[in-house]
Formats: sequence, structure tokens, C-alpha cells
Amino acid sequence: MTLLAPAVAPGRAAGMRRVNPVAKLAASLLLAGVLVLSIDWVSAAVALACESVLFLFAGVSLRTLVLRTVPIWLAAPAAGVTTLLYGQASGQEYWAFGLIHVTDGSIALAVATALRILAIGLPAVVLFITVDPTDLADGLGQVLRLPARFVLGGLAGLRLVGLFLEDWRALELARRARGVADGSRLRRFAGQAFALLVLSIRRGSKLATAMEARGFGAPGERTWARPSAFGAREWALVAAGVLVAVLATTVSVLTGSWNFVLG
Repeated sequence: MTLLAPAVAPGRAAGMRRVNPVAKLAASLLLAGVLVLSIDWVSAAVALACESVLFLFAGVSLRTLVLRTVPIWLAAPAAGVTTLLYGQASGQEYWAFGLIHVTDGSIALAVATALRILAIGLPAVVLFITVDPTDLADGLGQVLRLPARFVLGGLAGLRLVGLFLEDWRALELARRARGVADGSRLRRFAGQAFALLVLSIRRGSKLATAMEARGFGAPGERTWARPSAFGAREWALVAAGVLVAVLATTVSVLTGSWNFVLG
């Protein structure tokens, strides 16, 4: 099992699972690229509201969505609080202590920052928890025409993530059985991390040799076992991303909230 293993509910999820991962990547990057152009809460709130509606059609169970997005839900308020305390001071000041200044400007900036993290991070997670690493590699190699050597090397590395987690647990049990895990936790972690590093280098070298022996690094055009198509379903997903980005930008501009970061 890898970090990108699909985790979707049956039925409606089948449609999202069949969407080419390149389209999911394009929609996420497009939406994120537009949202980072401005620091205002209106565009982020509009985008987040539209995304919440689209999440209902993603086929991802609520439990899976909550578990996979926990880091984002923790990062958003943390960034908001930091911005609230140390953001640019402007307008009326409500509280000050040393370098801390809570003002109208810092409050607005904190809200915009928290909403923006949610609006960018949540759709990325929802889209990519339905992605199979092999399908992603097929799309990168066939649709985007990226070098096959780079794509297959990345896929092989990604496939080893789950194996490294198993190695970490095996090393922990082995060291505990030998009585070398009775010291301080920091020293135990450092020794185990070094052992995993050595094991990873050895396994990576063996994998690279095996892939070279099987012709993965050979020159010429590579064939693919499974075709990767980019059709109407994929264009519809990209169009949805464009629509959300345009709507968020339009509402922000019309309400006078648009704050171009390079301006």
C-alpha cells in the first residue's frame, strides 16, 4: 500500500477513479495558481464553497475525507493564528504585546490565510486519494510526454514507500528483541533511522540494477502496457477547476476585495 493508494467509496467513486490523474493534477494546479495570486478572504471563501459542493460528487466517504485531511485542518488555523499575531499591522489595534499586534489588517489577513490553505489543500487531497501511482505514471509518460526514465524511476521510488514503513516496524521489533532499544528515545530513533538509511540505499541500488537489466534505461521510444487516455471526462474536470477559479476571482474583483500579491 502506498501513500497514493486509492481510498474511495464504491458506486459514484468509480467515475472519479477512472479520470486520468493528469486531469486531476491540472485542475489542482490551476486552482492553486489562481488562489495564490491574491490574499483576500472573498476569493478563498467562494472557491471553498464551490469545492464543498463538488466534494459530494467525488465519491469519497466522510470518514476517509476527514482522516486524510487532518493535516490541512490543523495547518490552516495554525497559520491563521500566526498571521493574526505577527501579520502586517494596519487599521485599529485591539491588542499589542512586544512584537505581537492584533489589528484589523492582521485579522483580515489571518482569515484569508486560513481559508486559502483550505481552498488549495482540500481539493488536492480529495482528487489525489483516488489516484493509483501506476495510472499517474502512465498519464505522465503518455499524456504529458515526460521522459520515461524519470517517470518510471519516480514510480519505483513511490512504490517503495510502503515497504520502507514495513522495514521501520521490522527494525523496531528486531532492535527491541535484541535489547538495543532500551536507551533514550532520541538515541534509539537516530540509530534506527541510520539503519533504515543503509537498508534503503542497498535496496535502491539493487532496484536500479534490476531496472537497468530489464531495459528501463534503454534509449528509444518506450511502449506502455496500459494506454492512458485524456477525453471528455478529463476535460470536464479541468473545466470545473477553471470555472471555480474564474468565479472566485470575479466575485473578489467585483466586491473590491482582490489584493494582487505582486501589486
